[in-house]
Amino acid sequence: MTAGDRETVTETTPPGEPRPRRRAVQEPTEVSPALYKRLTTGLGGYSIAMVACLALAGLVVLLTPRSHKEVLPTADYTYDLRALRSAGAYTAYGPEGLPARWRPTSSRLTGADGHGPLAWHVGFVTPKEEYAALEESDESAEPFIKRMTNRDRPVGSRQVAGAGWAQYFRPDKKQRSLVRRLKGVTLVVTGTASYDELAVLAGSLRPQPKSATTAVPSHG
Repeated sequence: MTAGDRETVTETTPPGEPRPRRRAVQEPTEVSPALYKRLTTGLGGYSIAMVACLALAGLVVLLTPRSHKEVLPTADYTYDLRALRSAGAYTAYGPEGLPARWRPTSSRLTGADGHGPLAWHVGFVTPKEEYAALEESDESAEPFIKRMTNRDRPVGSRQVAGAGWAQYFRPDKKQRSLVRRLKGVTLVVTGTASYDELAVLAGSLRPQPKSATTAVPSHG
């Protein structure tokens, strides 16, 4: 019989008898070994493993204590201090012998190129995790003090290492300041640290001898 001679065979049911129902095909209840191997060793297994790893990593991140404190870098202020010794027409002052837990975090020298007043800033994190800074300049004392302390007048005075310092306080910012006026330069020690900690920084300031270096780079 050729393809063209094939007859269409239809399933018939004798008259009067019900048509037999087709039996539904049941899904297998067990995974074949081949399919199991593909799921566990192929893309399926890889995806499952990745999801498990990500879930575990997320759980670790959620359970790990985290600090929200900003970690500031440690700064080396010795270069700016050497430049200040050379550039200043006055005797510069710098910290000496501060305890090791006083960590310098910033240093900035301006005016070393002869443009504007000569000023040096150096900031510290104190042992009690507060902020303290030395600000010194040959700028006119009154505007410099007002700008550094944010106050018009002192609230008291104290002796630090045998020298008199004026105390300033700005309540809204909890800013405390110690101020000392010297010939040709004004020293301001300021920050959120207590007066006792500020006194440690103020007491460490020593006059710095002139450097032999004459060429001073500009810092801004």
